[in-house]
Amino acid sequence: MQNLQKLVEEAWEERHLLDFKEYFEAIQTVIMKLDNGELRVAERVGDRWHVNDWIKKAVILYFPIREMQEIDNKPFVYHDKMKLKTNYKELGVRVVPGASARYGAYLAKGVIMMPSYVNIGAYVGEGTMVDTWATVGSCAQIGKHVHLSGGVGIGGVLEPIQAAPVIIEDNVFVGSRVIVVEGVHVESEAVLGANVVLTASTKIIDVSGTEPIEYKGRVPARSVVIPGTYTKKFPAGEYQVPCALIIGKRKDSTDKKTSLNDALRDHNVAV
Repeated sequence: MQNLQKLVEEAWEERHLLDFKEYFEAIQTVIMKLDNGELRVAERVGDRWHVNDWIKKAVILYFPIREMQEIDNKPFVYHDKMKLKTNYKELGVRVVPGASARYGAYLAKGVIMMPSYVNIGAYVGEGTMVDTWATVGSCAQIGKHVHLSGGVGIGGVLEPIQAAPVIIEDNVFVGSRVIVVEGVHVESEAVLGANVVLTASTKIIDVSGTEPIEYKGRVPARSVVIPGTYTKKFPAGEYQVPCALIIGKRKDSTDKKTSLNDALRDHNVAV
């Protein structure tokens, strides 16, 4: 791995090195290892997430070494530089017609893809549902037993290199038409109600206690989140600006499925 990283970093600084076999093959090897889950753009180290920037560089460098080609995927035909994943049966992944994932994205056993899309560099954990018209952007990290509801948009990131990917931890429920972008980190067992929009600058306000507590870029574990607004002053007057409201927590005393149902029922969250 150290040698792969060294070659990627050198090619990143000197793009002409991609003409040499050693560097060309190093980039291909990194993408292959992303595809089979041996490498990840971001991984949990202890209680923190570590982002492997050099792997994002390899993904970017993969584009210029690929040539445009026609991809015949009957009845559909594509014209692109990137191959599509094809070994779904071997992986134990259910893929409904109309769904596609690029080579270089990892799909764990038990993943279900309704007509949806997963981009290169992404990681989707065991038993996760990617529902109809949901998209998982490049390098996004999706945990085990996550439910991405219809129309969910999980943002991708390649550049700038130092930008963190979106991270959705295990057992998170993401409601319909939710958007999570710009490296937002959703911790385990959280519930995002329909139409929540989370960006790096979105205020995430916990209103479940006697005083509001504000977060940005992170949804704490087991939080139940709905869309909200707050009043902001502008030169032309005061207007309502979108935010996200934490209105409660999933219960520790119940299993994941029951806890989710309770959270939706107790807090009247639309999904």
